[in-house]
Amino acid sequence: MRKSFSLMTLALIGLAALPASAQDAWPAAKPVKIIVPFAAGGTSDALARLLGQKLQEALKQTVIVENKAGAGGVIGADAAAKSPPDGYTLLLGTIASHAINPAMQPKMPYEVMRDFAPVFFVGNIANVLLVGAAQPMKNVQDVIKAAKAKPGTLGYGTPGAGSSQHLSGEKFKLDAGVDLVHIPYKGSGPSMQDLIAGQIPMSFDTALTALPHITSGKIRALAVTSGKRAKVLPDVPTLAESGLKGFDVASWQAIYAPAGTPAPIVKRLNDELTKIVAQTAVAARFYTMGVENVPMTPAQFTDFQKAELVKWAKVVKDANVKPE
Repeated sequence: MRKSFSLMTLALIGLAALPASAQDAWPAAKPVKIIVPFAAGGTSDALARLLGQKLQEALKQTVIVENKAGAGGVIGADAAAKSPPDGYTLLLGTIASHAINPAMQPKMPYEVMRDFAPVFFVGNIANVLLVGAAQPMKNVQDVIKAAKAKPGTLGYGTPGAGSSQHLSGEKFKLDAGVDLVHIPYKGSGPSMQDLIAGQIPMSFDTALTALPHITSGKIRALAVTSGKRAKVLPDVPTLAESGLKGFDVASWQAIYAPAGTPAPIVKRLNDELTKIVAQTAVAARFYTMGVENVPMTPAQFTDFQKAELVKWAKVVKDANVKPE
């Protein structure tokens, strides 16, 4: 009886050890895929390809980037959520796919806290309040005065409804107590063209998109939306410094895995990515893109994610933002 028990115990121990062995072998079985829920050529795509290349070197395994654009990031995020939780599918998620869309969309195919394992917080990209060079508004208080003088007439452009730029504008309206008209475009390019041409008086866009036009003098940066000044625009004040105390909005990017991905794999990815963003070449590229890394453990990232869902649900409700 004792012998039979011992053999059974050994067998169970052996079975229990199999998943660990499989985890130890990761990522030997096949390439690792990073889904980008937006079209090629954008900020998310550029970040995914930069991190993917470096991750491939660190893991000694092929890492590919797959663009699955549509519905403001929902289609690609949903595809990642429904992938096997084996460490071979990751997602480059954003504030849009993982904080704003859940607040704005009445029916989402995924639940952020249920369907994803936060892996690595890549960083923040500040949005910027911009005006055309010919506009008389020289600072944030000028914008507020102009908006209050003619409520509901001053428009602001953004790359699209539901973007972090759109919600930056909605929060600006709430905090400043003004009525602005949102003018959504299909991307930053058309919005920026109309701002430069004087077709719209102001806009919110990322520092990355705006920087060349700020440098050339075609547009003016009045303030950044982040809680602290952007490294790439050190002379531009924050909205908080400009009178809107506590204003802190950044367009963030992060790596997720499907929920249920083994903890050792999540930790390995977090460790490798932490080392990657500390590399001099990567840090330099982040600077030119306006990306500011914020070190977080997976647990800290989880807490941040929860807070972002609450924050944007409140902004969407208070501003009565509807899907457009």
